[in-house]
Amino acid sequence: MGFRLRSLSWRTRWRASAVAVDPKNAKPGIEAAALTDVGLQRSNNEDSWLYWEPEGEEEFRRKGRLAVVADGMGGYEGGQEASRLAIETVRHIYGSFVENDPQKTLLEALASAHRSIQRYAQEHPQFQGMGTTCTALSIVDRQLCFAHVGDSRLYLVREAAISRLTRDHTYVSRLVESGLVRSEEAESHPQRHILTAALGSGEAVEPDVPESPLSLQKGDTLVLCTDGLWSLIAEQELGRIVQADTPAESCRLLVRMALERGAPDNITVLVLRVSA
Repeated sequence: MGFRLRSLSWRTRWRASAVAVDPKNAKPGIEAAALTDVGLQRSNNEDSWLYWEPEGEEEFRRKGRLAVVADGMGGYEGGQEASRLAIETVRHIYGSFVENDPQKTLLEALASAHRSIQRYAQEHPQFQGMGTTCTALSIVDRQLCFAHVGDSRLYLVREAAISRLTRDHTYVSRLVESGLVRSEEAESHPQRHILTAALGSGEAVEPDVPESPLSLQKGDTLVLCTDGLWSLIAEQELGRIVQADTPAESCRLLVRMALERGAPDNITVLVLRVSA
C-alpha cells in the first residue's frame, strides 16, 4: 500500500517527498513510480495509492498489474480510513478472482469497497459521512481495463497527445454536460470539488468503465492522480512532463510544481509507462 507523509516543515517535507517510490520487483514490461505529499494546507494525508503484481508467473499472466488511487473525505480521520479501506478491498478482491475477466473483477472490487466503507461507518459513528474517490486499473498483456468513481483521474499520454480516460463525478461536470458551464471554466469553478458519486456514499454505486479494454502500445504512459494534482497542472502541461521524463522524475516534477503553486490539497500521482 502507498505510504503517507506526516505534516513536516516545508524544507523537511520537500526532502521527504522528493524521492519517488518505485514499486519493488516490478516485472518487465512496465516502468512505474508513485509519489504522495500532504500539501501545504492540510495536516493529514487522506490520499492512498497502490501498485500490485502477483508473484507467480501463471497468476501474473491472468491478472497482470493493478494500480489504484483513492482520495478520501469525511473529516480528520474519516477520509484516511475510507481511502485505506478502498485500496485494501480492491487489492483483496482483485488478487482473489478466479475468472479471466479483469474488467468485471474491477467492478466487483469497487462495489465491495463501497459496502466495506459503509459497514465501517456504521460500526464507527464518528466516521459517518466518510467516503472516497477510487480509480482502479489493470493491465493484462497490454490490455487496459479500469473502473472509476469520483474525481480522481486517469490519463493516457501517447506520443504528443494526452487524453483523459475518466470523467469527473462532480456537480460542475454535470453543469458542463448540460451546457450551463463551459469546459474551460470548470477547472476553476468554485463548486468543482462537490462530488456526485463516491465509494461509501449513497445506497449503490455505479462505477464508470470502458466499453471494451484499451490496447496499449510501447511508449504509452498512464497517469493516475488525485485532484490535488490535476487542479493545479493543466493537461497539456502534465502530458509534456511525463513524455519527457522517466516515471520517477515525472512524479518528482509534478509534485514539486503543485507545491510551488500552493498545494491546498493532498497530492498523489502514479505514473506507468509501457516498455519493451
